[in-house]
Parts: sequence; structure tokens; C-alpha cells
Amino acid sequence: QVQVVESGGGLVQPGGSLRLSCAISGRTFSSYDMGWFRQAPGQERTFVAGISGSGSTTHYAYSGEGRFTISRDNAKNMVYLQMNSLKPEDTAVYYCAAGSYGSDKRSYDYWGQGTQVTVSS
Repeated sequence: QVQVVESGGGLVQPGGSLRLSCAISGRTFSSYDMGWFRQAPGQERTFVAGISGSGSTTHYAYSGEGRFTISRDNAKNMVYLQMNSLKPEDTAVYYCAAGSYGSDKRSYDYWGQGTQVTVSS
């Protein structure tokens, strides 16, 4: 069974930065493509960023392109989301997911519980 645990959320001022971390259990971590999604109150869960199992391919939602960077460390079974120049509209619960590469949440089989990110002055 794969377990996914996010951390690193919090309150940050507009223009600030946060790095989210995601720990995944299991010995076949590199076989999973990973993604970050977010969900604001009353809205659907949407794609933020994705990374292939090897880490060689990444892609981003338009809203985060140029500000967010996804990375992974397969030796540590970790995935990261570096978020810079944060805006109030980035406020959401951020979820890490393991599955198949893509922006469709239906492609991901394992999900964490989420970590809250609040961007406010």
C-alpha cells in the first residue's frame, strides 16, 4: 500500500515563498509519476504540476508556470513543490498524488490528506 503525506504548508504574505514536501512510502517510488493539485473552498481540485518517475519531464498549469517548480528525490522517496511570488489566489489545500503522468486527477491512484497554504497580508 502506498502512503502519501504532505507537509510544509502555512501562512505566507503575498510575494513570499513556500516549499511543500511530499513523502511517499513504498519501494517502487520511481515507477510513479507524481503530481500536485490544489483545491480552494467551493472549487474543484485542479492540477498544479506534474513530474515523471525519472524526474526528466515536468509540466505545469498555466497559473503556476514560471512561479512554481516541481522536483523529486527518488533516493529519499520525496517530491517537492517550490512556490515563489505567491498570490492570494494561490490559497488552497494542496494535495500530492502518485499515479500516471498527466494533469487529469483521475490518472492518480494515491492521494495525501493535503496541506493548507494561505497567502494573505
